[in-house]
Amino acid sequence: MKEQLCQGERCLCGESIFKTGKAMTDPNKMIINLALFGMIQSGKSSAGNILLGSTDFHSSFAPCSVTTCCSLGRSCHLHSFVRRGGLEVALQVQVLDTPGYPHSRLSKKYVKQEVKEALAHHFGQGGLHLALLVQRADVPFCGQEVTDPVQMIQELLGRAWMNYTAILFTHAEKIEEAGLTEDKYLHEASDTLITLLNSIQHKYVFQYKKGKSLNEQRMKILERIMEFIKENCYQVLTFK
Repeated sequence: MKEQLCQGERCLCGESIFKTGKAMTDPNKMIINLALFGMIQSGKSSAGNILLGSTDFHSSFAPCSVTTCCSLGRSCHLHSFVRRGGLEVALQVQVLDTPGYPHSRLSKKYVKQEVKEALAHHFGQGGLHLALLVQRADVPFCGQEVTDPVQMIQELLGRAWMNYTAILFTHAEKIEEAGLTEDKYLHEASDTLITLLNSIQHKYVFQYKKGKSLNEQRMKILERIMEFIKENCYQVLTFK
């Protein structure tokens, strides 16, 4: 199911002020809240669909930005995926897809305000568990454009941003095609990327499109994401 509150290209949400806290949870169900950030054509919407196990978000190749406003997708409940207190609980994933930043048609100021309001509207009470910076593995992480989404995350999440941010590398099959391992790829990464990885305590995950079923990809990525959330003691950022 997808929730999208837009009026033209404008999402209707409240104003946000961040703080840290813990999400209220049903003892029989766990909900994790994720937000996707990244440049245009980085694969955010496609990654969101994999996380949800659906096709909620429109995703296509285009010479310009495809996503123009924020939208929230909710997965079906995943049973036998998480255990809490020795008991199995159902997991539901909520993903906020955001416009590419910088955008080909919208100003930086507009996109930033759009995302700020969407975070407050969708995660104002339940809180955000993790911001995923979506980065193509076959695009060098250097220059102002690639660092712009990081700066937006820092501004919107505040001083604790490092504890709530991970990198999702899309098109990871390009690494294998180049004859590299994941470790070798990261070893040869730019200083900018290495500095970022150090800042976020090396929270990253690779998404492959070839040789793996969508469900297998989804499970592996969600398992890694749950590790990050557990390491952060299931804390969330809430917005008002």
